[in-house]
Amino acid sequence: MTRTILRGAHIVTMNADFDEFVGDLVVENGRIAALVRSGVRAEVARERPGDREIDCRGRTLIPGLVQTHLHLCQTLFRSLADDLRLEQWLKERIWKFEGALTAETMRVSADIGLCELSTSGTTTLLDMGTVHHTDAVGEAVDYSGLRAFIGKAMMDEGDDIPASLRETTAESVRESLALADRWHGAAGGRIEYAFCPRFALSCSTSLLRQVGEICASEGYVMHTHSNETEWEVQEVGRRWQDTNIGYLHSVGLLGPRAVLAHGVHFVDDERAILRDTRSCVTHCPSSNLKLASGIADIPLLWKWGVRVGLGADGAPCNNTMDGFQEMRLAAMIQKPIYGPTAMPARRVLQLATRDGADVLGLSHEVGSLEVGKSADLVLLDLQQPHHGIDGEAADALGGSVYARIVYAARPSDVRSVFAGGEEIARDGVSLKYDTAELHARGRDALTQILSRR
Repeated sequence: MTRTILRGAHIVTMNADFDEFVGDLVVENGRIAALVRSGVRAEVARERPGDREIDCRGRTLIPGLVQTHLHLCQTLFRSLADDLRLEQWLKERIWKFEGALTAETMRVSADIGLCELSTSGTTTLLDMGTVHHTDAVGEAVDYSGLRAFIGKAMMDEGDDIPASLRETTAESVRESLALADRWHGAAGGRIEYAFCPRFALSCSTSLLRQVGEICASEGYVMHTHSNETEWEVQEVGRRWQDTNIGYLHSVGLLGPRAVLAHGVHFVDDERAILRDTRSCVTHCPSSNLKLASGIADIPLLWKWGVRVGLGADGAPCNNTMDGFQEMRLAAMIQKPIYGPTAMPARRVLQLATRDGADVLGLSHEVGSLEVGKSADLVLLDLQQPHHGIDGEAADALGGSVYARIVYAARPSDVRSVFAGGEEIARDGVSLKYDTAELHARGRDALTQILSRR
């Protein structure tokens, strides 16, 4: 089999010891076969006939980014729902747009989102779809080469939900089970299924209980929104006389495979439940800022022992799916509250890589550069003007490669992206997608959606 050898990179492993060194990384059969420091003679890193060698001198190699909350179904709605609070954003714009999607336009939306993610360094994701057309998302992920959890949004009750999205409890559960049968373990295991009740206020208690029972019995990931806005928290309290997390716990949704998006407005009793159930939270700083939802207290969640991942959320509330921007914001917004050391750069890069893998139960596959793991790799050029004249010289004077990545890196710094050992992007250009064709498909799809909403 052809091997790929990345020569002379600054390898930032993100392993438990945070090893970093200049050396070679060998990819074979889609996995990391060897990591060899420069100056060490190793048979495994010697060139063989048919090998592909990439000169990575002056470049930095990191694990592929892991995003634990996205909405590929919303990619086409970017810049169509700006400067609104969440309740308006959902009821006046997004739910109507989602209800106007067809299988064909959903595929276009997912393709555009996956192209953006793959060229900007994200190689693993957890996606929540809309109520319909989830097969189109699975087909798009299969083509992309990325690793993903997918799931249809489940919505069987709630105020102002359009008829195009409303479903019965039985329909929601039946379709989710059928989708799980089709997609869980698909694409050689790259695709897994997640049950996705949208949030407490759009789901009946019966639906939530059934999802909890299925996930507990079968080990599926359960993905929902929780504690995003004060309005949501107050409404849950009014309806069920409980906290949001207390209610979700009472219906059996929480546990090690539960991933709750946002978590902006928790009280200590809720943090204790999250800790005790080993449930996970996804931090979405750009979305929470743009929708004015607030700032999630990540240092406090860590203090309580709650596991946290990082995600960009959907394109209309961001308006980008750039994982580097999410890292920068995650680090910066806590500093006025807790001080300059609250979210150090190395810890934030861990949040976007190894922690995300842990949240998804994929630590054995992704999140760090270690022998045996999937070769999900991002090669960066950190020698651009916005990084300073000589980053390595700065590091020698007390600088940090982690700081250069978290505070200054951009998608334009991405030189190559590998997913499962396959190079899927090079110098900002997708090797999977024709971007001009995608643009044309997107324009036609959006015209259809706007005519149907």
